[in-house]
Order: sequence, then C-alpha cells, then structure tokens
Amino acid sequence: MNTLSAWSYGLAGFVFAAFAIFHAAAWKTSLRSRTLFVAVVLSALWGVFSLAFSLTGHAAFLAGSLFADLLRYGAWFCFLLVLLLPADSSSQKPSSRWNSLASIGVTLLAIGAIAQIMMFWNVAFRLPPQRIVLLDALGGAVFALVLLEQLWRSVSHELRWSVKPLCLGLGGAILFDLYLFSDALLFSRIDGDAFSIRGFVHALTVPLVALSTSRSKDWRRRLVLSQRAALRSVSLIAVGIYLIFMSAAGYYVRYFGGEWGRAFQLALLFAALLLLGVLSLSGALRAKLRVLIGKHFFSYRYDYREEWLRFTNTLSAQDGSSEMGRHVIKGLADMVESPAGSLWLKDSSGRFYAQSTCWNMPETAMTEDAGSSLCTFLLTSGWIINLEEYRVVPRRYGTLELPAWLTDVPNAWLVVPLAAGSEMIGFVILATARTAMEVNWEVNDLLKTAGRQAGAFLGQMRAAEALLEVRKFDAFNRMSAFVVHDLKNIVAQLSLMLKNAERHRDNPEFQQDMLMTVEHAVERMRQLMMQLREGATPLDSPRGIDLGAVIRRIQTAKSRQGREVEVDLADKVVAKGHEDRVERVIGHVVQNALDATEQGGRVWVKMEKRDGYAFVLVRDTGHGMSPEFLRERLFKPFQTTKPAGMGIGAYESFQYVHELGGKISVDSEVGVGTQVSLLLPLTEVGTEMPSRVGVSV
Repeated sequence: MNTLSAWSYGLAGFVFAAFAIFHAAAWKTSLRSRTLFVAVVLSALWGVFSLAFSLTGHAAFLAGSLFADLLRYGAWFCFLLVLLLPADSSSQKPSSRWNSLASIGVTLLAIGAIAQIMMFWNVAFRLPPQRIVLLDALGGAVFALVLLEQLWRSVSHELRWSVKPLCLGLGGAILFDLYLFSDALLFSRIDGDAFSIRGFVHALTVPLVALSTSRSKDWRRRLVLSQRAALRSVSLIAVGIYLIFMSAAGYYVRYFGGEWGRAFQLALLFAALLLLGVLSLSGALRAKLRVLIGKHFFSYRYDYREEWLRFTNTLSAQDGSSEMGRHVIKGLADMVESPAGSLWLKDSSGRFYAQSTCWNMPETAMTEDAGSSLCTFLLTSGWIINLEEYRVVPRRYGTLELPAWLTDVPNAWLVVPLAAGSEMIGFVILATARTAMEVNWEVNDLLKTAGRQAGAFLGQMRAAEALLEVRKFDAFNRMSAFVVHDLKNIVAQLSLMLKNAERHRDNPEFQQDMLMTVEHAVERMRQLMMQLREGATPLDSPRGIDLGAVIRRIQTAKSRQGREVEVDLADKVVAKGHEDRVERVIGHVVQNALDATEQGGRVWVKMEKRDGYAFVLVRDTGHGMSPEFLRERLFKPFQTTKPAGMGIGAYESFQYVHELGGKISVDSEVGVGTQVSLLLPLTEVGTEMPSRVGVSV
C-alpha cells in the first residue's frame, strides 16, 4: 500500500510541477493566471510532501502534506472566486454575494489551520481536533463544488466551451475527496485504498485544467448569476450542510451507542440518505425554495428568458394535437407552481366553452355559454381571475358573477384567458400552488403574455385541422370529379346504344354489341365503386400490355359509332401499364381528336418503338388549340375547349402516363390540327412491374 501511495502522490507532484513550469510564463498576464499558478504550485508541493510521508512515514511530512492540502484548496478557492469577479474589477466593486463567498472560503481556511495546529500540539476541546480537520475538509469540498456550480451555471454560453474541462476535472477530484472525507467521518477511519490513489485522481485533473487554460482567452468577462444557478447553488449548500450534520450525528451515535453504536450508525446513515432522496424529489420543497430565492435575492421573481424558453419548449414538444392541451396547462402551471389544471375551449359552433383537457383535475361535462358573465369578463378585460381574491374582495372584479360549477371545482385558484387576436378561444383553470405565492403584477403580466402565446398555438392548431379537413374534402371532390367524368362517358355509350336500338333491335350483331357494351359499362362502374372505396390508386400492379390490340379495339369501337380512325401499327409492341387505363388514355386522346375534327377530316394513329419506348402518335386535321391554351390551361383540371366538357380526361391521362414513367406532349395550331405524342415504357407480356409514382421522363 505504501508503494502504491508513493507512486500515486509522486505522479501528482511531478504532473503539477510540470504544469507549473509550463504555466510560469503567464505569471504576469492577469490575476487569473497568477492565482492558477499559485494553486498548481501548492498542489505540486502537496504531492511532494505526501510522497515523502509515504516513503518515510515521518510525522513532519504528514503535517506538511496536510497543511499543503489546506493551502492548495484555498488557492483553488481563490482561483474560482477570481473567475467570478465582475468584468471590470478595477472600476466595479465585487457584489455582496461574491464577498459572502469569499468570507466562507477564508473561514474554512482559518478553521482548518487552527484545527491542524491543535492536532499536532495535542490540544483538544469537546471535539477531537482530528474530527474538526475532517469536518473542515468535507466543508471545503462542498464549498469548492458550490463555486464550480456558480461558475458553470453563471458563465455566458460562449464561454462554457472553455470552462467545461476545468469544471469536469476539478469537480471529479473534489467529488472523490467528498467521498473520502464523508467515509472517514462516518466510520472514524481513513479508507486506505481510496487514500492511496488520491494523488493519481488529482493528477488526472491537470490535462483538463491545461485544456481550459489553452481555450480561455478572456476569463474575466462578466458572469451573470441566474435564478437557476442560485437555486442549484443553494440546494447544493443545503445538501452539504445536511451531510456534515448527519456525519457529526453519526459520530456521536457511534461514540455513545456502546456495543450497538455501529448498528445505530448504519441505521442513521440509511435514514439520512432516504430522507435526502425524499426531500430532493419533493416538488413542494423545490417550489418553496424557488419562491424564497426569487423573493429575497432578485429584483424580479422570474428569469424571463428561462421561463419563456421553457414555456416555448413545452408547447413545441407536443406528441400530437391531442396532447397540445395538456402541454398548455402544464406550461402555465409550472410558472406558478400549480400541480393541476384544466383547459376549456370554444365549441366549433362558437356558442359555448367545454372542458377539452384536464391534468390532475376531475373531468366534467359542464359547459359555459360564450355570452356568460365569466366569458364576457375574460374577453373584455383580459384579466387573470384570482378566485381566492374574488372570495375576499369581489368588488375588484366589478359585476363578474362566477358560475356554480367553477366555485365547486376543488382547489381552483386562477383562471387564465387564452386569446388569439381579438377572439378568446378558451381559458385555463389552475389549482392552488404547492406553496404560498403572492399573485402580484409580475405574475399577472407573465400569465397574460403566456396565455396569448398559448392561444396563438391553439389557434394555429385549429386552423391546421380545419385546413386538413378542407384538403380531405378537396381530395374527395377531385376523385368525385374523375368518377363523374367516367360516368359521363359510360352514360354517353349507353345513350348511343339506346338511340340505335330502335333501328337495329332485330339485328343479331347489334344485339351482341349491345350485350358487350352493357357488360363493359357494368364492369367499369364496378371498378369506379372500388376506386371510391379504396382510393385513387389502382388495386393491381402494372403489367405488360399489347398496344396494337388496344388501338385496334379503339378503332373498332369508333367505327361502330360512325367515325373512321386510320391506324399504322408496327410489329407487336408491349408497354407497361394497366390495360383498361391505357385504353382509356389513348381512347380519350382519339375521342378528343374526333370531337375537334369535322366530318370529312382525318384522324390517324401511328405506333412504333422509339428510343426504348413505345411511341404512340395521334394526329387530326381539326380545329387545333391556341398557344395560350397549350401553355396555361392544357392538362389542368376543369380546363377544356368543349362546351359540355369537364376538363378531367386530359388531366387524368397526363397524371397516369407520368406515373408509369412515360411522357405526353402536344403540338397544335389553330385551324391546322393537333398532334399528341405518348411515350410509354416497354416491358414483357404478362410481367408485373412495380409502379414508379411521380417519375417522369
């Protein structure tokens, strides 16, 4: 063990001495550099004395090691206090808080020095000097953690990068010392294993301190202590005092407990740690401490930057629209330490308000009319209603009359209106705070502003939901327009069949065609019903289809209607798609050409393979289309040149061809005719192909 201690403290002495030599050049640069140099030199001296004691066991080296340890702690105190000085320390006096911290550090050093002198001169009072030395060392470790806490929580955001290694290094070593001294006080003995590696632990801090030194260009910038930093520092001091007190109590329990002393000490230790955990997790205790600090140590109760960031993050961290109301309640409740609340929102009809969400409050089916005294007062005044104040001094709220259901809500405390512009979209009822809290102008202003922001969030959420509904209806209307367009074509087919039935009812060929037409119409309507039920996406995957057979069927169908279509077909061409939809696309283009061409004009279709695609060309000698129509209106829904058309077929054809990975283009001239070119991807017959939705060539 002595060998391990010698290596450990020897390493600490060597590393601190090397760092002191490296840092000696910065001695005259600033007060920060000088105090850091002194702390490093005293740490090296402590390592040398501890090494000598490990090798020789001489009491003089032990005394030197203990005194050097006390001095180096004082030097580190001084260094951290220098970092906490105002930016311009020459013209600005240190704050009273800084003076208090400095006084605590000086007191700890003085007590430690006196206790060590008493220990080596064998002077004892009610407490053995060894216990006083350990208690002072434990207090010094807690105080050092407080200073690190102040530094880390108070430093500006851009400087945290530079002080982070310092806080990690010193914090880790001080936590180790806290464990060592606490264990020694509780069990009245030094843990030999922990003591032997203490030098190694402190040596590990040197690289981190050196890293902070290299990063820190200006450590003397003004540090602002936030309320959060003050709360954490006070909590840490309270925990340190509690641990010191329980350590002293454990010592006396063991000292006076006789044979059962150790058992009593362990029971007290467990009870103390359990109580510490309960107090640490107590929301009421944290609320009391926060209110106490904000009331007595700061000009304003709230750190508005922290409050606003926290409230905004709470509103933004929603898991969905259903959780938005709970986040609004919790965000407002956290501002006033309230443990419960409920959100009331205006109904879509705008006639009344109903409970939308509750948090730790009972649900209710009650409603409040939009024109009631409560809602009118909240809308016109924008006040926060303090129900406790209303019960005592109701005249402050004028003619306000509270509804019966509100007075029956258990622990109801504040009513916060949620406004979006000139409209009140709801209000929040908050339960009584965990601790006594005065609702002054600052609390009212904060809740009013937060209520407006929450109202804006809820208003945007409602607007987004309304827009989503409109888009759903729009999608349904668009799909309905496609269905109506297809039904129009089916009705036109059936109407033509009925028109010719009077003349050809006895013709067997006409009867056969009529049955085929009816069968096709029934099948198409069945597909339309499935499309309405399943959506606009086809139910099956694209397959290989024979384009020549499709074009011949279209030619035959138009011939039966009394119109001739010329075709020029190359060898067999197999394209990718859904056969019925491809036939509908080409048939639509051909029908448009026939509609635009007078009797005696020409409409012809040409098909061939071109550049790895199936190329279909439909030309006519009809009326043609203007450049303005081609540029701005073609392939857009509800845009057509036909007096009775809907403008859906061209849009649907364009979308489908591009979904397949093809392309459709149009060239037209008024009075000359139109040429429509379709490029469809090739494939093998009967092969299923995955659809590439939205890809165009």
